[in-house]
Amino acid sequence: MKRLWRYLRDCRSSIAAGTVFKIVGTIMDLFIPYVLAHILNDVVETKDLTKVLFWGGMMLVFSVLAVTFNVIANRVASAVASDTTQRIRHDLFARISYLSSRQTDRLTIASLESRLTSDTYNVNQMIGMMLRLGIRAPILIVGGVAMTLILDPLLTLVMLLTLPFIYVIVRRTSLSGIPLYTLLQKKNDEFTRVVREDAAGIRVIKALSKGEYEKARFDAANREAVAVEKKAGITMARINPIMTFILNAGMCAVIAAGAFFVMRGKSEAGTIIAFMSYFTIIANALINVSRIFVNFSKGSASMGRIDEVLSEDYELSVADDADRAANGDKAADSSAGREPYGSGKEGLEDEAGEDVPFIEFRNVSFGYGKTPVLKNISFTLKRHGTLGIIGETGSGKSTLINLLMRFYDADEGEILIGGKDIREIPTARLRAMFGVVFQNDFLFADTIRENIRFGREISDEAMENAARDAQAAGFIAGRPDGYDDSLAIKGANLSGGQRQRLLIARALAADPEILVLDDSSSALDYKTDSLLRAAIAHRLSRTTAVIVAQRVSSVAHADRILVLSEGRISACGRHEELLERSSAYREISESQMGGAILD
Repeated sequence: MKRLWRYLRDCRSSIAAGTVFKIVGTIMDLFIPYVLAHILNDVVETKDLTKVLFWGGMMLVFSVLAVTFNVIANRVASAVASDTTQRIRHDLFARISYLSSRQTDRLTIASLESRLTSDTYNVNQMIGMMLRLGIRAPILIVGGVAMTLILDPLLTLVMLLTLPFIYVIVRRTSLSGIPLYTLLQKKNDEFTRVVREDAAGIRVIKALSKGEYEKARFDAANREAVAVEKKAGITMARINPIMTFILNAGMCAVIAAGAFFVMRGKSEAGTIIAFMSYFTIIANALINVSRIFVNFSKGSASMGRIDEVLSEDYELSVADDADRAANGDKAADSSAGREPYGSGKEGLEDEAGEDVPFIEFRNVSFGYGKTPVLKNISFTLKRHGTLGIIGETGSGKSTLINLLMRFYDADEGEILIGGKDIREIPTARLRAMFGVVFQNDFLFADTIRENIRFGREISDEAMENAARDAQAAGFIAGRPDGYDDSLAIKGANLSGGQRQRLLIARALAADPEILVLDDSSSALDYKTDSLLRAAIAHRLSRTTAVIVAQRVSSVAHADRILVLSEGRISACGRHEELLERSSAYREISESQMGGAILD
């Protein structure tokens, strides 16, 4: 909750103003029963209509002021809650955007979505209620008790006997409520994950006739979430009826004592009526306190989950030589004395010329968990060269790309670009070097033009050239609105090959220094794939390319081909060399194309 207070400090002037309005409005409410008692006890017996109208007018004035100030205070509270939640969401989304892939894997996408949506909503509700009822309820309780002490101290003592019981109930319930709501949010994470997976894989589910299986999986996650929600709801719901019972018992005791005092002449009827009004005000305030604790339990549990993400350190921070040397990193020795990169490309040209390695892996090993995925990977690639990566499913091809773009840090070894360890290159500078098409890339619901541009300052000419090179210009021209034609979510109104060509056009449009194609032509026919490779080779002759493929034809023209097997490089060389030296590569080549090179 400390982090929440830091956010609220930025709104302290609004909170202060809202608090003043709320205090004034609440005090106006407290004056009304007191004036009523004065009218009944003192004014009525004078039979002076002027006094009755005056004090009645005062009650009306207090009522109008109470409504006015409370409405203003509530509007301020809503604004503060909305603004604070907006900033929390902004910071949370920003932090999520910069989490490493390892951190994202640990926290899970479903949980991060839940924290951005339902958790921030709970925090919003908590802030709003604390600024409305959290200020009003204590004033009503303390002020109501003070006014009853002025009216009748003895009756006040009878009423106060109920307060210790209420305090114990609220405290015990709130202490058990926070862990339950934390567990509930975790169950909601699991529920969201199932929904997300089923929505993404709905076609596969239908194709394999696994609808009933997924319904059962959904029902299981739903039942678990509902069970925890029931337990939390029942736990927190017991506050209101128990408090109502205690307050009703207290009211009965006050009425009985008041009647006794009136009969003995120690109190007046007007005082008893006003006292009952104050008792009702205090009772409602106490019930509101119970509502505050329910929302506080939800909000504090949610804020704890949000704080967990906001407290995550940047695992992929940029290290300088001194930091890495202090940590015992061997790479510090190899890069000592070099200047860090600026924002331009000239730094890379100065560091690495045509005849020295531009991309270099040195004894790189990596695993997502305890099981290693890549083991002792070492290779080099010259600037403007083409690297092909081929291997069976699960051999670590995509993982190698993830390490090159520093979505993960290697467990061992170094990865260098332009002679510089990628851990020393600012993340924005590093990522700006790449144009990439992943295996499971996405298109969003917007025009073809915006899907290719992707928010970048790319001219229409560059965009159309990229589409032409990606062999996408033909089908785009056939769309009703051409480049301004709208796509469905995930490009559902395109074929698989059309989607891949648009994604390749997006990668080519910014003229990247390093082009990464991760199995990006699997849905293309051989002719289109050949035309695409020829266009890329011609237009991007000064671009370094890394191509991950299942087809030998997609990598056969590469300057260097890596054959991965079980996380290791089983062979490395040009196509002709591998046909002679690598039985695995030769077997793949012959099964696909008879060992020939297709143009």
